Amino acid sequence: MREIISIINQKGGVGKSTTSHALGSGLANRGFKVLFVDLDGQGNLSQTLNADNAKFSILDVLLNKVPAKNAICSAGDRDVLASSPSLAGADTLIVEVGKEFRLKEALEPLHNQYDYIILDTPPALGILTVNALAASTGVIIPSQADIYSLQGIDQLVGTIDTVKKYCNPELIIKGILITRYNGRTVLTRDITEIIQHKAQELGAVFYKNPIRESISIKEAQVSRVNIFQYAPKSKAAEDYESFVEEVLQERRYKHEQKKF
Repeated sequence: MREIISIINQKGGVGKSTTSHALGSGLANRGFKVLFVDLDGQGNLSQTLNADNAKFSILDVLLNKVPAKNAICSAGDRDVLASSPSLAGADTLIVEVGKEFRLKEALEPLHNQYDYIILDTPPALGILTVNALAASTGVIIPSQADIYSLQGIDQLVGTIDTVKKYCNPELIIKGILITRYNGRTVLTRDITEIIQHKAQELGAVFYKNPIRESISIKEAQVSRVNIFQYAPKSKAAEDYESFVEEVLQERRYKHEQKKF
């Protein structure tokens, strides 16, 4: 059962790339075949995965310059379709009819090769984000417990609803994950509760353990390894392990439901 998951939030600094890396690495550690796709022109995920000097980028794929299979960069035991700084201009480069489906069409030949395809998206609701949503089976929204993130979720849900209507009726919001969490303030706890209610309204999972703020995450990124390798006993590794397990529990549940 192949899944394509977009990690998405138009607000920057909420840990999209960190969450993409941790989710994909956690799944790979459990034996699943994972492909990372870095759609963010900043290229943080590609850099962390040692794929920032790849010969071809995901932009080359979207512009039909090279098939996706030829652009995949193997970084150790991880496969990556790497970012390019030129992705920042994607809205002016990808303009032809059917532009919303470029990524979906590019990934279709790879479906049988991977259990999970993880899409790291840019902090904007442009053509790259629409492509990610059109190609995905599900969306995970990382969010900080602050008022701007709460407002951003509502805007994002509107975009998701539009994509569902016109491009991808099967798309679902899998869940909302609180990141960079500091539970020592009353305001943080209050907004976390509001976001939890928002997840319930959307019929999405509110992942039980928020990702606590941890210096280990930044250190792991500098070292270009995942958090499970760098600091397996850290708070961040513990929290992300719980998150990965919840994602897998949903997969197991769907598999059992299909039996009936």
